[in-house]
Amino acid sequence: MARLNLLADLIDEGTAPAANQPVEQGDRPHKVDRPFASTDKRPSRPTPQLGTITQTVDVLARAEEMQRQLSQGQTIVELDPADLDASFVPDRMAPSEEDHQELLRSIRDRGQIVPVLVRPHPTENGRYQIAFGHRRVRALKELSLKVKATVRNLTDEELVVAQGQENNARTNLSFIERARFAKQLEDRKFTREVISQSLCIDPGNLSRLISVASSIPLDIIDAIGPAPSIGQGRWMDLSASMDNRAHQKVRKAFTSDDFQRLSSDARFQFVLAQVKKTERAQTEAWTATDGLKVAKYTRGDKKFQLTLDEKLAPEFGNFLLAKLDSLYSEFRAQAHKSE
Repeated sequence: MARLNLLADLIDEGTAPAANQPVEQGDRPHKVDRPFASTDKRPSRPTPQLGTITQTVDVLARAEEMQRQLSQGQTIVELDPADLDASFVPDRMAPSEEDHQELLRSIRDRGQIVPVLVRPHPTENGRYQIAFGHRRVRALKELSLKVKATVRNLTDEELVVAQGQENNARTNLSFIERARFAKQLEDRKFTREVISQSLCIDPGNLSRLISVASSIPLDIIDAIGPAPSIGQGRWMDLSASMDNRAHQKVRKAFTSDDFQRLSSDARFQFVLAQVKKTERAQTEAWTATDGLKVAKYTRGDKKFQLTLDEKLAPEFGNFLLAKLDSLYSEFRAQAHKSE
């Protein structure tokens, strides 16, 4: 369970300035290690052949020093945002434009106070993969600023644990963002122990998160958005009501301008209302030959539900139940003939 302390280790290393010491606009950042910057200030250039050899030795020496510092995970470096790639599993959904503009103003006024965490890209030399700090990187890129980053050699498991824990510590993800993150980690074959550590939750709550995210298609979740005010109970209500007919009806609504103008919370309310309407429309009455509406049935993609009115036809339910075996055998025989 040592991974649970990963985020605390990063904070304790002293890589970030204190929150009460903002970087004022126009101030230069505190001096940081620049392992790629040469410290060799020779007054004259060597001959081309000797210069090539010397330059190669310098590059190798700096690379070794950079590797040593990165392995310790205690160095803040400045990186070009163009060299940073997102985590292989997104944890947040797209922030509102208002939140993004607020972050831009904050960084423009005070600078980047807390470094992001990255690791050397596992497959592309010279690039990095973000563990946390995606929103900050986006803002810094728009402002044409370098990214202050702590670089650590992380396994995939360590990356997702750090990613999830930082978001829990800094900003409360909405229920569906947590559910979406958990489901994508499980799809990538991470164990439930690792996912629980990343989200700091017990196995029972994790099961509920994954259950909801498995019941609602990802494109519908993304169209609704983070829905910050919508909690577990209402998402579970929506997931229990979803079937293919509801999916099709909801997807048609996504293309309307009215839907696009809604807030994320309002989009959830709209989708839930559409699903409930679909549920009601599927229930129909069966009228017997004597004119009595003895039964109602609900036809869905995954279930067919029959409800009998005991007041209008007492004991009819028991009669059907006694006949179920023979009716099912007749159904199977007829289905077999048609194959």
